[in-house]
Amino acid sequence: VTLNQQGGRSVTLLLGENVRSNISSELGFSREDRHKNIQRITFVAAELTRAGAAVIAGPISPFESSRRAAKETISQHGSFYLVHVATSLEYCEKTDKKGIYAKARRGDIKGFTGVDDPYEAPDDNEADLRVDLEYQSVREIVHQIVLMLESEGLLDRF
Repeated sequence: VTLNQQGGRSVTLLLGENVRSNISSELGFSREDRHKNIQRITFVAAELTRAGAAVIAGPISPFESSRRAAKETISQHGSFYLVHVATSLEYCEKTDKKGIYAKARRGDIKGFTGVDDPYEAPDDNEADLRVDLEYQSVREIVHQIVLMLESEGLLDRF
């Protein structure tokens, strides 16, 4: 929102749950379906980037191969930065307002990342920035992201 208010470049937010419910609703949570969902987000992000927009995509992308493919595609049209939210599963469960982790633990949700489905955490070479909501506020994390973008000269264009 702040970047949009500064004028210049349009900024679009692609939240994983919104994309899944609007353009990937027929997909399940198999490895193949998760990859297909990331491919769709990648396509939309690449098209918006090609058109000059800045895109913030927030899906859960549990597989390195899907993240690598997204980076390769989007990087053809602009910059790509991977911010790894490295918050512990325990903290996510403790602060879960929607109760989805409890549902996954009970078996009501199958194929839940980190509970009964794998998550391949990005290594230091893959992640451009690693943040942790257990130890950092959202404000601090946003500040880190802005500093990273400024250091790359990306915010000077506004």
